[in-house]
Amino acid sequence: MVAHLLSLKWRLLLNGFKRSPWQLVGMALGLLYALGVLSLLVGGLVALRWADAGIAHTVVVLGGAVTVLGWAIIPLVASAADMTLDPARFTTFAIPPRQLLTGLALAGFIGIPGLATLIAALGTVGTWWRSVPAVSGALLGAVLGAVTCVVLSKVVTTATAGLASSRRFKDVSSIIVFIPLVLLGPIMVGIVDGVRGSAEYLPALARTVSWTPFGAPWSLGGDLEAGDAVAAGIKLLISVATIAALLLCWHLLLQRALVTPPYSGGSAKKGGKLGLFGLLPGTPSGAVAARALIYWFKDPRYAASLVIVPLFPVLFFFAGSQSGGYGLLMILGPLTAFTMAWSICADVSYDNTAFALHLAAGVRGLDDRLGRALACLTISLPVVLLFTVAPLFVTGDWQWLPNLLGLSLGTLFTGLGLSSVISARYNIAVPLPGDSPFKKPPGNVAQTLAVQAVGMGLLGLLLLPELALVAVQAFSGGTEAGWINLAVGPLLGMVLFVVGVRLGGKWLDARGPEMFAQLSVNR
Repeated sequence: MVAHLLSLKWRLLLNGFKRSPWQLVGMALGLLYALGVLSLLVGGLVALRWADAGIAHTVVVLGGAVTVLGWAIIPLVASAADMTLDPARFTTFAIPPRQLLTGLALAGFIGIPGLATLIAALGTVGTWWRSVPAVSGALLGAVLGAVTCVVLSKVVTTATAGLASSRRFKDVSSIIVFIPLVLLGPIMVGIVDGVRGSAEYLPALARTVSWTPFGAPWSLGGDLEAGDAVAAGIKLLISVATIAALLLCWHLLLQRALVTPPYSGGSAKKGGKLGLFGLLPGTPSGAVAARALIYWFKDPRYAASLVIVPLFPVLFFFAGSQSGGYGLLMILGPLTAFTMAWSICADVSYDNTAFALHLAAGVRGLDDRLGRALACLTISLPVVLLFTVAPLFVTGDWQWLPNLLGLSLGTLFTGLGLSSVISARYNIAVPLPGDSPFKKPPGNVAQTLAVQAVGMGLLGLLLLPELALVAVQAFSGGTEAGWINLAVGPLLGMVLFVVGVRLGGKWLDARGPEMFAQLSVNR
């Protein structure tokens, strides 16, 4: 049975190459890239053979511990994880749990992640090619470390099988993964600075980690090279005990998964509570606003904007700490206003076929535009005010407060009015309901880019009075232009907001069925 499972995984892997020619070319390029990275990694490990033994021990132990940790975390957030041999698929087969466990564990090495981890782990043998005990310990540690990675991954995926089948978990995890990508610059700089100033800290950290299940198998070669056989023996016991404990947990989880597979259906909820529909006015625009607010908090495509905006202060503060000045923080308010206001320019596109509800209910275009804009305004206005005032506590340039408030509020109201027009006139290719918020579907990409570019250009033209008053204060140094902007910005923004909502409403009334037809094509 174990051999049959391995054969099944191998056939599934080979079938992945029997697709269309272009898919095969893409997979080949990805494979070549992975081989290049793996070659550099193995070459670096072999090059450590001529490095100081302490440095080699630190690099191997910390690198191995990060690898084990990665195998534990990635299955939680990677919705595209390899589930070809998902235990739930074997629920109706009478396979003994031990044979199933062994087969699935070994099958974890059939594939690019498992095979790459095993090869990289064996590269540590080259690092400790210094003596027979060191090579033996490195070889044993490489096998134990690779097995720990695969079994730990299986334990995590089996334990979270119910979560992995949940659409909400997939959506949230994809957004969580995006956060470190946005903060990649500060993270990398922090790591580099930490490494530069931690010549003594990293070796001490490696010695501590080597006594944990994450680093124990990777330290066997270094300990035997140093002649510390007692420490190597204890860490070998730690490594074996870790794998045994993981196998036991996986065995218990497999038994439960085979008897009670995860249920992905909906759950019954008690009625009687209207939520936001009961709090907002019982008008057409109020109902649309309530519906839009629910989307803002529950649809991950909207929530992605809410996650990205709080990262702006982190990025700007980091840039200021590197340059020595925090003046960049002063554009935080206008930038947030632009981002939040522009986020509803594809509101109807996000609805997809659910837009039929608006047409079937006979909602006027004016009420639709107003409700969506008010929903966005409810969330964005407090954030914009906070991000406009708070940076001044850091910079101390309080003379800019009136001007920045006028520019931020003008940008927010003007942007909402313009977005109300654009989303009623043009259909933009956006992720479909249920897809990752960062997935770009095929569609009218050229039109989308053109609409975005022209729309941003129009917004810049509409904001010329506010921008001109900012320039006047920057050149003159007086605060009079700022106080004028505090009155002009919100007033002109409100006028353009009303005009945009009314014009967008008329366009939506005139071409609602055409919009729905375009949305249906992009399903």
